[in-house]
Amino acid sequence: MNSAIPWMSFEQICSTMDEMGNSQKPFVFFVDYKAKFGWIGTPEEAQVLGIKYDIGSNTHVSKANKTPIFNKIPISEASYFEKFNQVQKSIRRGDSFLINLTAPTQIESNMSIEEIYTIAQARYKLLVPQHFTVFSPECFIQIEANKIKSFPMKGTLAVANHSSPDNLMNDVKEQAEHATIVDLIRNDLSQVAFPIQVEKYKFIDQVKTHEGDLWQMSSLISGELLDEFTGNFGKILSQLLPAGSISGAPKSATLKIIDEVEAYSRGFYTGIMGLFDGHLFDSGVMIRYIETRENQMTYKSGGGITAFSDAKKEYQELIQKVYLPF
Repeated sequence: MNSAIPWMSFEQICSTMDEMGNSQKPFVFFVDYKAKFGWIGTPEEAQVLGIKYDIGSNTHVSKANKTPIFNKIPISEASYFEKFNQVQKSIRRGDSFLINLTAPTQIESNMSIEEIYTIAQARYKLLVPQHFTVFSPECFIQIEANKIKSFPMKGTLAVANHSSPDNLMNDVKEQAEHATIVDLIRNDLSQVAFPIQVEKYKFIDQVKTHEGDLWQMSSLISGELLDEFTGNFGKILSQLLPAGSISGAPKSATLKIIDEVEAYSRGFYTGIMGLFDGHLFDSGVMIRYIETRENQMTYKSGGGITAFSDAKKEYQELIQKVYLPF
């Protein structure tokens, strides 16, 4: 099995995606956060490279055959607070009103990324051998025929501390964050579709983790693809990336702030992964992400910051999102 992935530029991926999409030929793909590079190929080519995926099924899996060891070594509270304060200054200046702030957490585990992938339960799973694994609950876009759907996910609370999802639904900060991202995604989709509608606003899912479940808030936005984008999935991605839910609003200015404040490479974390089966195009945002390099495993996580955000709560959320999905 060949683990050397033949990386491609984003432009190559988009061109190949349009060609395969218009000929209704199935493909698998993933691209990095900045939409610079990644990989696309047939399911058979993915198998040869050892790339494994499970898109959209949220399959129940068997338990681990050993007790997982999972230790987190996050950035210090002081380091996070410094970044948080930089973000808040940008918000107060009016440069942005929602910024997704992320950071790497070193982890120690007796499980490899291959073992984690095998037993993880999530709607969007991906394993790129010797590089990273993803077990994401968040859909990016789905396209079938000429209809496009997006499911922006913003708002998280621990079930153990909040027995009812109403606590999440009524939280002022979480409401503001969610409303902002819904407006951003609606605006993004208007570049490729018309008319746009919010079919469901603020629905709650319960996400399983090894440390206790989380309430997660999402919405459903849909639209009718403009004729020029039908079958041209690469052309659509080139309009929509980076994803709004993991950057912020307004997007262009916020991306610059993220680069300055985070001061590390997200890489494939918060990029996009997906599958086209010949009829349905289904893609997920690559959150809940672990990469491995030189025997060191790194988990990357974060959350949306608004003027209503509390630094301590956001730091705890960053750590809370470092989990195993079983």
